[in-house]
Amino acid sequence: MAVRLKDVALLAGVSVKTVSNVINGYPHVSATTRAKVEAAVEQLDYRPNLQARSLRTGRTGVIALGVPRLDEVYFAEVAAHVIEAADRLGLTVLVEQTDGERQRELEVLSGIRPGLVDGVILSPLGLLREDIEQTARRTPVVMLGEHVTDSTVDHLRIDNVKAAARLTHTLLAAGRRRIAVVGTPTERHVSAARLRLAGYQRAHEELDIPWHEELWAPAANYRRADGAAAIHRLVAAGAPFDAVFCFNDLLALGALAALRQHGVRVPEDVAVGGFDDIDECAYSVPTLTTVSPDKVQLAVRAVHTLHARLSGVEESPDPDVPFVVVERDSTAGDR
Repeated sequence: MAVRLKDVALLAGVSVKTVSNVINGYPHVSATTRAKVEAAVEQLDYRPNLQARSLRTGRTGVIALGVPRLDEVYFAEVAAHVIEAADRLGLTVLVEQTDGERQRELEVLSGIRPGLVDGVILSPLGLLREDIEQTARRTPVVMLGEHVTDSTVDHLRIDNVKAAARLTHTLLAAGRRRIAVVGTPTERHVSAARLRLAGYQRAHEELDIPWHEELWAPAANYRRADGAAAIHRLVAAGAPFDAVFCFNDLLALGALAALRQHGVRVPEDVAVGGFDDIDECAYSVPTLTTVSPDKVQLAVRAVHTLHARLSGVEESPDPDVPFVVVERDSTAGDR
C-alpha cells in the first residue's frame, strides 16, 4: 500500500499541511519541525504523487541538469548528488550532456521542450551572459561554475583563485620552487583555468617566489590523455620542474602515468596536485593531493535554491561553496 501524506504527518507528529509545506519547500517551517518531517519521509520512503501535484500546481516536478560531459568524473559525481537531493524533495532530474556547446546549452536553458521541466541547473561553457538573462525570465535557473559570473541569476561556485592559491602554497611549503602548470587557458577551458592560474600566481607573489612561464602547459581537453601529453611535452622541452599543479584531477592522473613512464618518482622527484577530489584520487598510485570542493553541498544548495524559486521564495543563496585541500601521498614530505 502506498505511503500517504497523512502517514508521514502521523509519524512526525505534525499536521498534513505542515508535511506539505516541508515537501514543497515553503520557508516558514522551523528547523526542528522540518527535520522531523524529513526523517519521517525517509523512514517511510514516501514519494509524492507527481501527477496530482502537477494538476494542483501546474508544475511537472521535473528539473533539468545540464553538464558538459558525464564521462568527466567530477560532473558525474555532481549529477549523482543533484539526483539524490532532488529525490528527497520529490523532484525528478532530467540529465542532459551539452559537450559545452552553446546551442545545446541554450536548449537545456530553455527547458528542452515547452512544459517539460520546471527549472534548470546548468554548468555552462559556451553560453553568453545575454543568453542566460533572456531565458531566466521564463525559466528559473541556477548556474554552476565560473563561466558566467556577472549574471543576475542564482549562481554557485567555489573561489577558484583562493583554492588554487592554497594548493600552490601547499607545494611551495613542501620546498618546491619550479611548479609546472597543466591546463592553462585555451578557447574551450578559459574561465576556471584563468582563475586557477591567477591563484597559482598569487601564491608565488605572496611568498615572493618567481613562477616560470616556460613550465605552463595548455590542455585541449581536461582528460587523462591531455595530462599525460602535457608532461611528455614538458619533459621533451628540457626545463626542470619539481612539482606539477594540474587544473583538474583527470589531468593529474594522466600526469602521474606519464611521469612514471619517464622514470620520475612522485613525490620524491616531482610532487603532483590536482583539483576536484574525484573518488579515484584516494586510490591512485600514489594517492593524489587535490582541492576538494564540497560537491554534496554544491548539489544540495543548487537543488534547494531552484526549489525555493519554484515555490516563490526570493532569498538569494551565498554563491561560494566551501573547499579544502586534501593532502595525500603525491605531495608527501618536505624537500
